[in-house]
Amino acid sequence: MTLLLVTHAEADEVFQAADVSFKTQTIVDKLSHPWGMAFLPDGNILITERTGRLRIVENGKLNPKPITGLPEIAVIGQGGLLDVVLHPDFKNNQLIYLSYAAAGAGGYGTEVVCGKLKGMEFKEVKKIFTALPKVGGGNHFGSRLLFAPDGKLFITLGERGEQDRAQDLGQHPGSLIRINDDGTIPEDNPFLNIKGARPESYTLGNRNMQGIALQPGTNLVWTHEHGPQGGDELNIMRPGVNYGWPVITYGVNYGTGTKIGEGTKKEGMTQPIHYWVPSIAPSGMVFYTGNVFPEWKDNLFAGSLKFGQLVRLEIKDGIVVNEERLINGALGRIRDVRQGPDGALYLLTDENDGKLLRLVRGD
Repeated sequence: MTLLLVTHAEADEVFQAADVSFKTQTIVDKLSHPWGMAFLPDGNILITERTGRLRIVENGKLNPKPITGLPEIAVIGQGGLLDVVLHPDFKNNQLIYLSYAAAGAGGYGTEVVCGKLKGMEFKEVKKIFTALPKVGGGNHFGSRLLFAPDGKLFITLGERGEQDRAQDLGQHPGSLIRINDDGTIPEDNPFLNIKGARPESYTLGNRNMQGIALQPGTNLVWTHEHGPQGGDELNIMRPGVNYGWPVITYGVNYGTGTKIGEGTKKEGMTQPIHYWVPSIAPSGMVFYTGNVFPEWKDNLFAGSLKFGQLVRLEIKDGIVVNEERLINGALGRIRDVRQGPDGALYLLTDENDGKLLRLVRGD
């Protein structure tokens, strides 16, 4: 069924990387700020639009009607309908998970629901997570979703633009969340028995994580997060670890360039695996395991909103040994990057006229 995507694709540009040429194919366009995607077993693709709509690509064509039955979504600033992921046992339980910004007492925050797609309606919807407290303003919702091999669900959160929240265990913002697939709390979560801490939290000290991926062969969970002016980070997520924001950072205050916190290092706070100065504004992330580009096997790919790049990282023993910037603004702001069931890479461009693009070999 995935071959149908190729049938309706329009050939676009050819690009040259260090060791391979590739071309992009437009699968669909006219998306309104697409944010996340998930591949269904029948070859169709679910796409979230930050403006509050869940869309479906059927046989390579965008269904003109959005899916109904979604929860009430707050479209504010960087918030809206955000990520989508299938349950690992989707074949049997048909569960789809959505993250989104929601209004409530105090302002707005990230929430997660699960439900089932029946025709063009999202049904049997159950809310399984609410980030607390809700905060005013429309920045830093995080909201990427990832199921680990043990069936636990990770939810990335931002600190909602109020940096000190990231160091407060009594608040969700600025942490990585780990819950069971039904929203209950795993018995081995690191802060479960700490008085006043939020038991769903798995880490602290994160600014705004918008990429999360599982590394093949190690089952390590990697994330990247937006820094301030400079200081975007790539991290391996470990239970109970403090990633430092805003006490330590490789970034500086916007505009003034003045120092944030106490510098770049402090005992008890971990260092990033890799960081970017100047910032690339990373969003979306995947470790490539397909056969379309064997040259890129096990490489990490991330989108860049700031430069419109696809960033390729070669990793060896937990260290970034090479970085290559691809595409370089030719397609627009790259919001998400995923590997499709056909082994190709798929991109979403975060624009008023956003696109779903497929990367295939150009040789």
